Amino acid sequence: MGNNHSAVSLERAEWQKRQRNQRLKSLLTISSPIFILILWEILSRTSVMDPRFFPPPTEILTTLVSMGTSGELFMHVKISLYRIFSGFVLGVAPAIALGLLMGMYSPIRHFFSPLVMALMPIPTLAMLPIILIIFGIGEFSKMLIIAISVFFPVVINTAAGVTNIDRIYIDVARNYGASAKDFFFKIALPGSLPVMLEGIQMGQAIALLTIVAAEMVAANSGIGYLIWVNYKAFLLTEMYVGLVLISFFGYFFSLLLRGLQSKLIPWR
Repeated sequence: MGNNHSAVSLERAEWQKRQRNQRLKSLLTISSPIFILILWEILSRTSVMDPRFFPPPTEILTTLVSMGTSGELFMHVKISLYRIFSGFVLGVAPAIALGLLMGMYSPIRHFFSPLVMALMPIPTLAMLPIILIIFGIGEFSKMLIIAISVFFPVVINTAAGVTNIDRIYIDVARNYGASAKDFFFKIALPGSLPVMLEGIQMGQAIALLTIVAAEMVAANSGIGYLIWVNYKAFLLTEMYVGLVLISFFGYFFSLLLRGLQSKLIPWR
């Protein structure tokens, strides 16, 4: 009886320790950006940092609210999010399909691997002039440039995820006469999910970087355009509003994908 009570007490103490560690980690995660913002505010207000180039965060926030109230900000955000989402889907869908096929079938992997490895190192924006020549300066060009930037990390991670599936699952599927369709949807797809989602996580970050750069070069709307036009006009507070929005959406999309990951692969 005494041993059982001791074991329960020990387990409770371990659980409380894990909870304290988790709270500490959460506190540290929140405290670092807050510390940077407070330090920035103080240094800017005291002119240790030139407020013309580094306006105080409170001033940036006030400008953000003002631009949001006027409706100007919403228009740019809506356009950028539409381009990001459309381009992301346009790049991820074929990347997953090709990555699964490359992982499942050796001939397909050997055929496409040289092409993927040759094209992947080319900076996506270096392809922008060719895309603009072929497709013009419309919305599809901006979606396509995002799709290309997302495609490569997803296809490579998906193929790697399939090839890393434990051999025993493949042997069992073959022994039970699984069809290509069953193998595709019941073995390759779920087995590659952990690595595939890491590639998608990487792809969303690249998509944000790409859309900002593309909108700076070949657009008259969007968050990237907002950043660039305000920089040229030396309206740096408004420029920082665009940077804050990109940072926010990057963090938000990352949390969204992490949440999706925890639902799809709860064992990780």
